[in-house]
Amino acid sequence: MSLIPTWRRVAPTPGVVVAPDERLPWPQTVAMGVQHVIAMFGATVLAPLLMGFDPNVAILMSGVGTLIFFVIVGGRVPSYLGSSFAFIGVVIAATGYAGGGANANLGVALGGIIACGVLYTAIGLLVMATGTGWIERLMPPVVTGAVVAVIGLNLAGIPIKNMAPTGFDAWMQGLTFLCVAVVAVYTRGMTQRLLILVGLIVASLLYALLTNGLGLGKPIDASGIANAAWFGLPNFAAPVFDGRAMLLIAPVAIILVAENLGHIKAVSAMTGRNLDRDMGRAFVGDGIATMVSGASGGTGVTTYAENIGVMAATKIYSTAMFVVAALIAVLLGFSPKFGALIQAIPLAVMGGVSIVVFGLIAVAGAKIWVDNKVDFSDNTNLIVAAITLVLGTGDYTLKFGDFALGGIGTATFGAILLYALLGRRKA
Repeated sequence: MSLIPTWRRVAPTPGVVVAPDERLPWPQTVAMGVQHVIAMFGATVLAPLLMGFDPNVAILMSGVGTLIFFVIVGGRVPSYLGSSFAFIGVVIAATGYAGGGANANLGVALGGIIACGVLYTAIGLLVMATGTGWIERLMPPVVTGAVVAVIGLNLAGIPIKNMAPTGFDAWMQGLTFLCVAVVAVYTRGMTQRLLILVGLIVASLLYALLTNGLGLGKPIDASGIANAAWFGLPNFAAPVFDGRAMLLIAPVAIILVAENLGHIKAVSAMTGRNLDRDMGRAFVGDGIATMVSGASGGTGVTTYAENIGVMAATKIYSTAMFVVAALIAVLLGFSPKFGALIQAIPLAVMGGVSIVVFGLIAVAGAKIWVDNKVDFSDNTNLIVAAITLVLGTGDYTLKFGDFALGGIGTATFGAILLYALLGRRKA
């Protein structure tokens, strides 16, 4: 099996599907790569900011991780790897991060992320050896939908409680998510697909008008952007292997498996190709990319629904455009000026965008139920979903000595165990 595919060049024809092993002429392929960078940009930058990570390193590692994934799956699975939101809750719990600025205990989080990558890779190797049947039995759509929804619901308190320190900031959060909503509903084409990015830009301009112009809040300080160099090394960081943090963060691998399983099934359906044989390789690629990212100071990574949405809209599934997108992300990661621009975004604006993004994650879980026609007249499905949602949203925590399993973890394992127990009646 060749690690690098040879893409067959096809002409750009409206409405015609471009398969993973095909590509458009290179100018169009580059343009599509830029579009995928923009699609992943908002969430890939937002996640590290919420955990106190350097966004430049996160962007750089998203590009490196995508290239690693591409090589390991032999270029057969079109996907982009970006910062995973599943790590936010456990990283905050492990490091005590209070929001705003750099995370003082970043190394502890990185050690946990590497441990998660090791576990994730091991699961991938097991799937490669035994097939996907046991994963699908362990995580049917009612479980994966509940787990994805819980990620968004569990994180909802972060922007509302920690990212609006003043009354003005709270109002600014509301104005921000209103900007995103208007872009989502009243625009068309590419602008609509970039609703998070466009909404963030509009809200930042309004914030600057109200603060720098009218003096209503803390003004934006652009001096860091002016003083930053165009090119330079990002702030790499070394991991610290703390047993408690590793036990807390490593189980996120189960969440990533559930998330990635749903994403690859979606891509398989859209391309008309059975990608089950590549499922294990996809898990391994994602796991190794997460380890490499954690070893460098970046966040854990996962396949991105945002980019899957772009593929669904364009019907272009060529893996060549993801190589282009990854290389662009690597270049952005080596630009301190780009990082300074991200750091200058007001906290309240990031909070308003976070409300939208976390809500979209929660709704994505519900969409898994709808798309797979989960039958909630069946009490097994009803009870599994009901308990999982409340465990995660309420941040139900179980302690084992010094180790604490937080809401997302208890909800994930609870959903799997509940379905295994209650599903026995069907068998």
